Amino acid sequence: MPTTQRIVEPSPVKLLVVAVLALSSAAQAQSADPRRVLADIPGLDFTRLAPPAQKELAAVFTDEFDYCGKPLTVAAALKKPDACKHTRRLAVYAAGSASEGEASTEIINQLSRYNESFKLKRVAFKPDERQCKGPKDAKVTVVEFSDFECPYCNAARPLVEQLLKRGDVRVCWQPFPLSQHPAAMPAATAALLARDAGKFWAMHDALFDHQLSLNEQSIAGLVKGLGLDEKAFAKAYAEKKYDAEITASKELGKQGNVDATPSFFFNGRKLTFHPSADSLALSLDDELDWVGNKNGWASN
Repeated sequence: MPTTQRIVEPSPVKLLVVAVLALSSAAQAQSADPRRVLADIPGLDFTRLAPPAQKELAAVFTDEFDYCGKPLTVAAALKKPDACKHTRRLAVYAAGSASEGEASTEIINQLSRYNESFKLKRVAFKPDERQCKGPKDAKVTVVEFSDFECPYCNAARPLVEQLLKRGDVRVCWQPFPLSQHPAAMPAATAALLARDAGKFWAMHDALFDHQLSLNEQSIAGLVKGLGLDEKAFAKAYAEKKYDAEITASKELGKQGNVDATPSFFFNGRKLTFHPSADSLALSLDDELDWVGNKNGWASN
């Protein structure tokens, strides 16, 4: 009696498993060749990076999805002609981080925190115009919480000046004196005293210029050097004239999760990246796009 062979159709679950395994194998093969992942991106050439940086960047591009919300990996989104500017900016920033030796996991964490910050509730600031630079009608207001004895705040000064040259941003200073800096409070007092006399920015610059020698006596000398009454400064500091204002500024900063100085907020959104020329420029460009797109990302 002849036998018949029964043809068994694979189950949908088995087909799905096979498909997933195939995709996984393809992804692993591609990730083994970072140059393939990074090649053919219009207007951006990441293949010039050193091989270790290429490897980390390729891992970011294949593990992360498009930052503007498309159902594509970053690598796939970047190769589309309509790749959004936000994703392209973050890709360039990630490349810089990879070239500095950062691991893909850390880069992914930083980019995710930054991207998520646009969706979080923003802090409402009402800065004193006398502590601001830039056009009042600028689309983006950057609030900086700063301490005159903080070396990182001093290092951020040229970065802020560079940002202001864009012309479409206003920068406002807020006091955030740290308890470990003994001259921070008298310095903040001198800055606000000078503000009331119309000389805030002159005092701001003088205090940072003499950061390494700040104490109550030297600050009084800076006050006098600007043509202000040093006795008025001594009285204001002794009587804690500005302490309530300074405390209120610090409390406002804490509401926005200020945990270090300097801290920057773009229209009330905290900059989660370490302050640098690149991160400040990136955040400004992104904020302008976000505002111009009614709190969303344009497709291109």
